[in-house]
Amino acid sequence: MAHLLGAEALHLEFPTKVVFDSVSLGVNEGDRIGIVGRNGDGKSSLLAMLAGRLEPDGGRVTVRSGVRVGVLDQADTLLDAHTVREAVVADAADHEWAGDAKVRDVIAGLLGDLPFEAVVGELSGGQRRRVALAALLAGDHDVLALDEPTNHLDVEAITWLAAHLKRRWPANSAGLLVVTHDRWFLDEVCTTTWEVHDRIVEPFEGGYAAYILQRVERDRQAAVREERRQNLARKELAWLRRGPPARTSKPRFRIDAANALIADVPPLRDPTTLQSLAVGRLGKDVVDLEDASVSYGDKQVLRDVEWRIAPGERTGILGVNGSGKSTLLGLVAGTVTPTGGRVKRGKTVQVATLSQRMDDLEPFLGDPVRVVLAGLRTTYTMGTGSKARDMTPGQLLERLGFSNAQLSTPVKDLSGGQKRRLQLLLVLLSQPNVLILDEPTNDVDTDMLAAMEDLLDSWPGTLVVVSHDRYFLERVTDQQYAILGGRLRHLPGGVDEYLRLRAQSPVDHARTQTSPVDLGGGASGADGAQTQQPAASAADVRAARKDMQRIERQMAKLSAAEEKLHARMAEQATDHEAVLKLDAELRDTVAQREQLEEEWLAAAELAD
Repeated sequence: MAHLLGAEALHLEFPTKVVFDSVSLGVNEGDRIGIVGRNGDGKSSLLAMLAGRLEPDGGRVTVRSGVRVGVLDQADTLLDAHTVREAVVADAADHEWAGDAKVRDVIAGLLGDLPFEAVVGELSGGQRRRVALAALLAGDHDVLALDEPTNHLDVEAITWLAAHLKRRWPANSAGLLVVTHDRWFLDEVCTTTWEVHDRIVEPFEGGYAAYILQRVERDRQAAVREERRQNLARKELAWLRRGPPARTSKPRFRIDAANALIADVPPLRDPTTLQSLAVGRLGKDVVDLEDASVSYGDKQVLRDVEWRIAPGERTGILGVNGSGKSTLLGLVAGTVTPTGGRVKRGKTVQVATLSQRMDDLEPFLGDPVRVVLAGLRTTYTMGTGSKARDMTPGQLLERLGFSNAQLSTPVKDLSGGQKRRLQLLLVLLSQPNVLILDEPTNDVDTDMLAAMEDLLDSWPGTLVVVSHDRYFLERVTDQQYAILGGRLRHLPGGVDEYLRLRAQSPVDHARTQTSPVDLGGGASGADGAQTQQPAASAADVRAARKDMQRIERQMAKLSAAEEKLHARMAEQATDHEAVLKLDAELRDTVAQREQLEEEWLAAAELAD
């Protein structure tokens, strides 16, 4: 494959730190590279050097003649005086850009809810981010360098972006470099992972799941001293292998090696113990929403919400921006009063919220971290049952990635990710029994996300999470709900079911409520008449339920077949040809099961 750009002996240092020392690497046509690493290790600096935005202190970056590099910075570079139209398509006439399928796709996918003549200076931060991303994707580039492209995007926009990048170029052409903490996005888009650490860049084949497997093996073989980091990676791998089948259906490496690494890793959570502890701390009554509705003036945000939250329940909430997620959290927390129905709260309920804003750190901005810790409770109990142990706030903060030297740093000088972790510590030490997390993954790198997840695994209380980070949401919650049309709906099929429902309901789709330009010449989905689906008859419902039972039996057989195939692959791991044949058979089996899952969801919706 042809070379696009490369770096030779890069050296970069700041007054107090050497970031890179003699780093050499290259990007070839067809490369889809995800860049991961701890906050502050140089991910954004590496991307900036490769894109020509930052001059290295030593070494050089070379770009093949004629190669066009497009960059998405974390910084906002849009001009306030421009309209959305000017920012995205400059002065191109409507017939010019509307005739380009790629540009139409970008505008529909990212800007469907923004008028084209809106002034950039009047947009929110999230809207400006989408405009900047759309402006980049509307152009023609041979290499795209994206720095945290999923920031401020919801689940649907992130899913759209992943699909767009996968189909944007023909196979084995162009190049992609992306810095992101969104692990689902890394797995979905990237075929290579670069880990930035200790002044070097270490390449791994595959997306995030494959990177975790290789990193665990690397750490085991090298007997590194970072024991906690290794254990967290092993726990992450255990979830990847035991979790959603899509992550395990295309093994690239020796299955027996993976199974050996996770053989002694216990389940992520002990639900029986956690629920028992939660009942002990909460009683049987937590928060009940009974036909709760909320309106602001003439606008009804939530209607007839029925939700009885149980002790120890771990629930993820999905919905587009503006759908009412924050209002729903407010009902649970008691900061929002329903305009219809009622909210019942148990007598012992103590709710704490990790909000998107960091107002609770304001009183401590001038204080060193150790001074903040000195004013907190002296111990915090981690773990459950026989594994429970008391930890000091300092030990807990160390578990969240703080070094002893950083304990002397004033809070105002901490990075965004460090502030986020300190904020979580303050919330946990308040000993709530109902914890609400509102976009907790902002500014946190993948290693620290794993540390947060590990901490939450042993937290014995009720957990409600709103997050656009699909990986985090699936990892820490046991069930998901969605706000659709103001109503709360359970999602047995998780995020995939939510995306399917949204795709099937364009009238309720926030991004199609207004359209910058009518590309089809007819009424938009929001303006056209809504088609009412006929109610299912009793016979249809009975037939659907029978179909569900039949499909469940077939899925059970296929799942058993998958297990046998995994076992056979482990037994014949040294026979390359045999493994390839078994892998092909496994992919076919997985495809059959996934088709049955789609049929089951369709039948379940009819039977509901």
